[in-house]
Amino acid sequence: MRTAGAMFTTHGYGGVALEAVAAEAGVTRGAVYHHFRSKRGLFEAVLADVQHTIASRVEAAADAETDLWDGLEAGCRMFLTASADTRARRIMLVDAPAVLGWNTWRGQDAAASGRLLLDVLVALRDADELADVAPGAAAAALSGAMNEAALWIAGAEDPDDATEEAWPVVQRMIRALRA
Repeated sequence: MRTAGAMFTTHGYGGVALEAVAAEAGVTRGAVYHHFRSKRGLFEAVLADVQHTIASRVEAAADAETDLWDGLEAGCRMFLTASADTRARRIMLVDAPAVLGWNTWRGQDAAASGRLLLDVLVALRDADELADVAPGAAAAALSGAMNEAALWIAGAEDPDDATEEAWPVVQRMIRALRA
């Protein structure tokens, strides 16, 4: 899977053949098909790994804070940083929506980092700290904004500077949700 991830990152989904992945990994094409059934199946496994890695980093950043709002901000900032990585950007934000279709991609996104976002917004609502908005709608809006910001950051000449420019925008969106 590591080999496939590197190849998808470098060449994009359309530029990778399963035969090339098998050859690069030193296994037979049949072995790849046995484990993943198709190129799309292999791509989905690589995507799941990318999303799990990002969600773990987001969760660790959020959990390092004792206040829910501070945790939300730390997790969102980590999402911007982690998803602007070349591998994450190409696989998760560029190719996945096109390869899997928008609805499938959104479902997987919601099940990964999106789940963490929704969970904290529900906790804030339950603590009467969230403005009078639906947590699901707020999570969808923040997730969309952060995905677009991550794409913008990843395409910037200097991703670190772009993160510093994008973060105050996302932070204002988050802070607007306070009760």
